[in-house]
Amino acid sequence: MPQPAKKKPQPLPQTDTPLGRRIARLRKLQGFSQEALAEKMGISRKQITDYETGRVHLNDEMIVRFALTLKVSTDQLLGLKPLHAREDAGTLRYTRRLRELMKLPESRKRTVLKVLDDLIRANS
Repeated sequence: MPQPAKKKPQPLPQTDTPLGRRIARLRKLQGFSQEALAEKMGISRKQITDYETGRVHLNDEMIVRFALTLKVSTDQLLGLKPLHAREDAGTLRYTRRLRELMKLPESRKRTVLKVLDDLIRANS
């Protein structure tokens, strides 16, 4: 009968943020509501909530699905590599408005952008 190994594996790197909080942060940075992310992934909003709050642990398939949907590597999602997402990439509020703007007819888009350009110039 083989003897158990006396070596202990190296400890895993510790992350400052739990996986659920990293998922929530990435979701918000990319402008997804829980509902929108759930729809995109084909799961319920409650499942997203349960994963983000840590009530349910992710299995390997869900880790891969979150990484693909949020466009990060699994190492980044798990906290083994740093995220390269900019903190100021946009808030959910602005991202939702931009999505709505994209649905407008071209003439309305130009009007909105002209008003926005004027406001930016006036406050520069």
